[in-house]
Amino acid sequence: MKLPVIRKENVKPLLETGFLNVYDLQYEEGKHYYNATRRKLEDLASIKEKEEYQAMVPDAVSCVVILVTPDGDERLLLAYEYRYPTGRLLLGVPAGLIDPRDKEEENPVLSAAAREIHEETGIIIGKKDTLKVISPLLYSTPGMTDESNALALAVIRLEDLSVLSQEGAEGQELFAGFELLTMEQAKKTLAEGRDKYGNFYSMYTWAALMYFVNRMWKD
Repeated sequence: MKLPVIRKENVKPLLETGFLNVYDLQYEEGKHYYNATRRKLEDLASIKEKEEYQAMVPDAVSCVVILVTPDGDERLLLAYEYRYPTGRLLLGVPAGLIDPRDKEEENPVLSAAAREIHEETGIIIGKKDTLKVISPLLYSTPGMTDESNALALAVIRLEDLSVLSQEGAEGQELFAGFELLTMEQAKKTLAEGRDKYGNFYSMYTWAALMYFVNRMWKD
């Protein structure tokens, strides 16, 4: 099967802003495919060569955060954040964009993960905690965008839950409290496909729930 080749010179910008861009990917004469993306033209996934593509840094990181208390209690940490496209508070994981300064670090994903966890939960990752990459790059919906998230795991030994805070929220971020799910609560949330208020949640929340209930973080 001959696959289409998308060349930089055949990509036409339709909209370019500070946060969102739309490009026309002309993959054959007279044939067009549209891509809504955070990336600038020179960094689009579609025009990268094989080696550059496979070493690509994701746009953001989403974090599976599991809290372990001194008595051995294990909870999945989620939070309610107002998501503008839905007009609602949705149950989600600590997450955020990978900044230019992260790309200067040895592991950009883990650098961004540690920062976002601190900003959105108040927790500073300690030496006895686990912080690792689950998946280096996942596409949200490659049928319309090349936007991507890495998935990171943080297992945090927490002495005192009172350190949890959402005061570090920046810009347009609006948070409304945490959910510390037990195993049974996580299974219930998965089975129902909704949070306790009856609202849907994102694929990355689903991934965190699945990772937690299947105890993959113990491997």
